[in-house]
Amino acid sequence: MSALKEKLFEKIQAHRSRTTRLAKEYGNVHLGDVTIAQAIGGMRGVKCLVTDISYLDPMEGIRFRGYTIPEALEKLPKVPGAEMPYVEGHVYLLLTGDVPTAKEVEELAGEFKKRQHVPQYVFDVLKAMPGDTHPMTMFATAVLAMQRESVFAKRYAEGMSKMDYWDPAYEDMLNMLAKMPQIGAYIYRLKYRNGDIIAPDTNLDFGGNFAHMIGIDKPYDDVARLYFILHSDHESGNVSAHTGHLIASALSDPYYAISGMLDGLAGPLHGLANQEVLRWIQGVMKKMGGKEPTEEEMKKFVWDTLNSGQVIPGYGHAVLRRTDPRYKAQRDFCLKHLPDDPIFKYVDMLYKVVPPILREQGKAKNPWPNVDAQSGVIQWHYGLKEYDYYTVLFGIGRSIGVLSNITWDRALGYPIERPKSVTTDMLEEVAGIKK
Repeated sequence: MSALKEKLFEKIQAHRSRTTRLAKEYGNVHLGDVTIAQAIGGMRGVKCLVTDISYLDPMEGIRFRGYTIPEALEKLPKVPGAEMPYVEGHVYLLLTGDVPTAKEVEELAGEFKKRQHVPQYVFDVLKAMPGDTHPMTMFATAVLAMQRESVFAKRYAEGMSKMDYWDPAYEDMLNMLAKMPQIGAYIYRLKYRNGDIIAPDTNLDFGGNFAHMIGIDKPYDDVARLYFILHSDHESGNVSAHTGHLIASALSDPYYAISGMLDGLAGPLHGLANQEVLRWIQGVMKKMGGKEPTEEEMKKFVWDTLNSGQVIPGYGHAVLRRTDPRYKAQRDFCLKHLPDDPIFKYVDMLYKVVPPILREQGKAKNPWPNVDAQSGVIQWHYGLKEYDYYTVLFGIGRSIGVLSNITWDRALGYPIERPKSVTTDMLEEVAGIKK
């Protein structure tokens, strides 16, 4: 270890005890309008962002423009011959707050089709990357490479009124979203299918075209539509949404903002949870010899897991205090289309036994499953078994909500985001530790 690194390690060791003590013993002490625990604990629960696109209700889950997930899935126009709504209709809802008519959805779908052409240089950039590059790195890079297409950047450089910022932001939003299914599918086929690329079908909708280009037959088109809608937004405080909002607040154009948003989504504590849950469930299946467990066998396994100090992945949520409606929507799909899938049977059994056990244990604020407890299972069932790719799917969906928020941020003239920092010494002074 170098002298500098050794010195740094000593400083870190000495400092850790200070922040640990502040959080544990003085977390409730107020630092202005927030507590010390909130200041050093990731700003959890601090109400300092505004969005009308979605709201996370503790009992009802996500409300998209006031509509619960069951309401949105019921009211949004359906793709002819499909169970699930148009993704384009959901975009309309998030942007306007209104449920579109069939005609309005068709018009917006037509806009997407006109804008879906991906410049060849984007594919050239992806092909030039090393074969072992992570798919999220490829996705974020592809979006960033397209920044030269930004209407917002061009209009800003030419000079325009602040009151018009929303207009080019909207153009960037539609241009970018229209291209994402092809970029996402291209990354998948390039990386996992030996570069056997499937050309887009301009007659298909957003979700249907993605399923076509990725090479998975029906009803995967409905899986794609459902997945993109459910993952589209989650208030503005999560890492991906907040990152996109923060970058765009500097008037960086939406391409910069979404590339950064995807980088945040790639973090293990944010967008990787679905693959971690699936990996854990498959580990449980292996331990049980692949056989379908009885309820008593599963209860014993869950208790053994908890008593060993481990958690049950996919259960619990920072805000929700009931089963995540996103989980329920996917579970309903599984019950209809893959009730005999071996992995789903394990998921279903866990759904029956885990919440009562967590309530009995008394440590979890929310003993119910979240969206990640279910989503990876469906992807695996339909042949999309490459864990690392799952977050790309998440990223396509999350871009819908973040871009809607950015468009409205520019419309309402929200300023650059700039919270104030304090030092550890200052926190200790407020806590009364240091005079």
